[in-house]
Amino acid sequence: MPPSRPPSISTGPRPNPHHNHAPSTPSNLRQSRTVSSSTASDDATGDPAGPSTRLDSSHEDTNEASSLLRRELAHDGPCDHGTFSPRVTSPPPRGGNIDTETGSMADSDASLLSDETQVRGNWRKTFSSKVRSKKMAESGTLARQHGVKDSWSMYLSYYIPFLIWIKQYRWSWLKGDLTAAITIASMYLPMALSYADNLAHVPPINGLYAFAIMPFVYALLGSCPLMIVGPEAAGSLLVGSIIKSSIDLGGGDDDNAALQAEVAGVAVGIAGATVLLMGVFRLGFLDSVLSRPFLRGFISAIGVVIFIDQLTPVLGLIRAAKQTPGIAHGSTVQKLEFVLTHLGDRHKLTAIVGVVSFVVIMVLREIKRRLQPRYPAVAYFPDRLLVVVCSAVLAWSLDWEHQGVQVLGKIEAASGHAFTIRNPFKLSHMTHIRDAMGTSFLIGMLGFFESSVAAKSLGGEEIIEGMQLSPNRELVALGAANLAGSFFMAIPAFGGYGRSKVNKSTGGKSPMSSLLLSIITVICILFLLPWFYYLPKPVLSALIMAVAWSLIEEAPHDVSFFIRIKGWTELSLMAVILAVTVLFSLNLGIAIGIGLSLLQVIRHSTRPRIQILGRIPNSDRFANAEEHPEDLEFVEGCLIVKIPEPLTFANTGELKNRLRRLELYGTGNAHPALPRLRPQASNRNVIFDIHGVTSMDGSGTQVLEEIVRNYRNRGVRVFFSRPVSRQNKVWELMERSGIVELVGGRNRFVDDVKDALRMTEVEDFEETGACAAASDELS
Repeated sequence: MPPSRPPSISTGPRPNPHHNHAPSTPSNLRQSRTVSSSTASDDATGDPAGPSTRLDSSHEDTNEASSLLRRELAHDGPCDHGTFSPRVTSPPPRGGNIDTETGSMADSDASLLSDETQVRGNWRKTFSSKVRSKKMAESGTLARQHGVKDSWSMYLSYYIPFLIWIKQYRWSWLKGDLTAAITIASMYLPMALSYADNLAHVPPINGLYAFAIMPFVYALLGSCPLMIVGPEAAGSLLVGSIIKSSIDLGGGDDDNAALQAEVAGVAVGIAGATVLLMGVFRLGFLDSVLSRPFLRGFISAIGVVIFIDQLTPVLGLIRAAKQTPGIAHGSTVQKLEFVLTHLGDRHKLTAIVGVVSFVVIMVLREIKRRLQPRYPAVAYFPDRLLVVVCSAVLAWSLDWEHQGVQVLGKIEAASGHAFTIRNPFKLSHMTHIRDAMGTSFLIGMLGFFESSVAAKSLGGEEIIEGMQLSPNRELVALGAANLAGSFFMAIPAFGGYGRSKVNKSTGGKSPMSSLLLSIITVICILFLLPWFYYLPKPVLSALIMAVAWSLIEEAPHDVSFFIRIKGWTELSLMAVILAVTVLFSLNLGIAIGIGLSLLQVIRHSTRPRIQILGRIPNSDRFANAEEHPEDLEFVEGCLIVKIPEPLTFANTGELKNRLRRLELYGTGNAHPALPRLRPQASNRNVIFDIHGVTSMDGSGTQVLEEIVRNYRNRGVRVFFSRPVSRQNKVWELMERSGIVELVGGRNRFVDDVKDALRMTEVEDFEETGACAAASDELS
């Protein structure tokens, strides 16, 4: 006699969802599997609803103007006549007036004309539907639901933020924006001259072009109101490396200013086009690809390279460097060795001017930093402009030029005319384009990363309503700005936190400060260039050394943090980038740093994070058994595996091996040399908790199907708990791939792990009962 079935288990046929056959006292198992009844209803194929089945009072038209639009029945009972169902008769006219009937006929004629007009206008709707993205279409539906006007101007304003902030601009902001623009111009225009002349090795006016063109374009397209775009030391140094490589390959000499400006325009054009295309293809997420240690190591390495590179002009060793072969284009170590071994060859007056300028700049900088918390107005003090103006006055009055101190001299464009437009993508520049491709891509990426950090630091306050920070729009704005600047052979310009912080602290409220900065720079280029003639070059180099020092002094904080948390991997990455950059070259350091960072990203993304679950005693909750196995209970005959992430080609490569280790050892941390520790009987049932599998690609689906098929071929029952919605693409992939059929149907997909465990008990009981009945018959 077969053993009696427990009362909490029901093995009868499943009820038809169209009939209410629910028992008066349903079992606990049935109650805990409410989703199973829905799966049964999903499996059933109902008849398509006819016209009469959609007659709901909520769908009736309550407009009194036309009762014919009401959905009324022509006869009692269900209406299944299809298209030719009899309709209700038209109601008699309410007014009893012939003019009314005549008017209705005229109205019908007018409606026909309006229909023809609508047909002619349908091409606009068709074009609009083709251009609008899916997200825009859904946004339009939401706007109509909430009574908001959905128009093209709304989307155009989103992509061109100038249309947003110019409507909200207040004249009371003009004072602050103008003050901020003048302050930034006084502090950073001399820096632009230094970057162009000493780092990028192009005419100094090309540095001013970066402030004349780029901030103007960014003010039109940028999504961060307080961001100030301008030249940076790192980008200028990379442009200088491209120009040096071009000279080394026989593309010109050190005195060919026109060629050097053209090469710089090519490099900036490629960088701008790259960043612009990244924004068009929505690659703004790349700002999270390179790690903080990489950026810190790279920026610190750039600081060291710039500082050592500027020692030569500051100490007056320019002539000695020209006479020593291999120093001008040598590595950082070679330049440092040259400086230390040729101190006796320095120009004394130049060294005095350079060293004193550097000391004064650093002292004034420290004084401002200490006084600013108590006296915020100190931020308005143009300390760098003061040093530049005083040195220029002394150079003019004391005639330093004839005493051997190099001055900036006459500033003019390489073409002889200011704002000359040159196409950087001419076929004649193809050689330069090929040589500059890799480094230009890095200029764009590095500039975007720095701009992203600055924008996120400044984007917390919504000063202008409707301007939302977007990485993709930032890419478009920065790319368009640099692409426009490349036609004027400007050096690269991106957002900088230092400049933007000065803009905010000195009263800047909107992108108008960027527009005013561009106007001020244009005025300087057109009318004030002769005033820069007597600027001593060692003073400009001292300004750059101060910037390099600020890049280096940020590293100790990060180093101490990683030491405190024992982040040896991060410290090693920083050390490798710094060492390779200083000992060999900037490009090699960049390449190795990016390679190591990408390897870390790939390693992290390809590691499957599946877990074996155990039950918390005296509860229906489950937890990771690898963390505290002594505190959990393992269910006999069941392997419960949690997959907490989407399945893609990247993380499914090792999924089978990791799953095999869980079968053999009950943990993924065991060495594969061990023999089997977990008995085979413990894996009669495998339950996958797939709550975290919110998406799958084709490769991930194929691997999962192979895993399930292998289990079924071995006689192992497979269950899935906490699956996604049936409307999700993951469910569609599971059905198309045959996984649902392999495991035994939709009833193997349950709401919780405990429901799957109850099903394993039911099926174990059925198998035990069947075996007992068979043995009784045989006996």
